[in-house]
Amino acid sequence: MKIGQVARAAGVSVDTVRFYERRGILPAAGRRPSGYREFDPGAVERIRTAKALQELGFTLDEVAGALAAHDRGGATCDSERWRLEAVVARFDAKIAELVRARQAAAEALEDCRSGHCRLRFGQDATG
Repeated sequence: MKIGQVARAAGVSVDTVRFYERRGILPAAGRRPSGYREFDPGAVERIRTAKALQELGFTLDEVAGALAAHDRGGATCDSERWRLEAVVARFDAKIAELVRARQAAAEALEDCRSGHCRLRFGQDATG
């Protein structure tokens, strides 16, 4: 398959296909005598899998690692669960950080409403 065909079938841009190839998400494509890339039809499913993992919160490096584990053979849900656990832990940490930031902002807002503004804009600190 040519790069444009792969991109259309996978629902991504040609640049995304090239990027995935550079990052090792896709194996290097063969070349036709004309110089055009020639992708295996499996490239479409691999791109879809990579996009699905990214939508779950995997980083591109994590996607590459998961696909490499699959390529080596023997990857199972049990052997690869840790990858998804790491994603969930990252989300939990980010949520906790956002909750702390929201609480601090809400307290500052309440202080402003009560006439004890914490924000200093070069004038008095009230209202």
